[in-house]
Amino acid sequence: MADIDNCMKDHPLEFSPGLQDFVQALKDKGCDVYLVSGGFRQMIDPIATTLGLDPKTRVYANNILFDNEGKYTGFDDKELTSRAGGKAKAVALLKETKGYETVVMIGDGATDMEARPPADAFIGYGGVVEREAVKKGADWFVTDFKDLVDALN
Repeated sequence: MADIDNCMKDHPLEFSPGLQDFVQALKDKGCDVYLVSGGFRQMIDPIATTLGLDPKTRVYANNILFDNEGKYTGFDDKELTSRAGGKAKAVALLKETKGYETVVMIGDGATDMEARPPADAFIGYGGVVEREAVKKGADWFVTDFKDLVDALN
């Protein structure tokens, strides 16, 4: 666990330009925002917190397990995103338990795109890396979160 803490200290959070404004714009419009990631909760939760999202209720991510001495023992295979198709399962669970009629998934990878359906739309993001498959498979493809903020306004 100390290694993860040190890594997080050595590599402070960096957000794609416009992401924080986009999340705030969604919240201002009354939209619920969730972070669904194949990454690890120990690294994702600080991102969620900085974005104003409660990690306990607004994050679906993997969880690294440690023993009492802080040594890695594995990962929690009960987390939805620990398995193939996990992001789609997380979206389906949100629709089922929260009653959302419309869910839009935004992401930069194939596993994000695989969450449609059950997501009603997929917005591909290429601001860090443009993946041709994501660009082709997206309902809308952007390279700047400002485009999404502008669309909300």
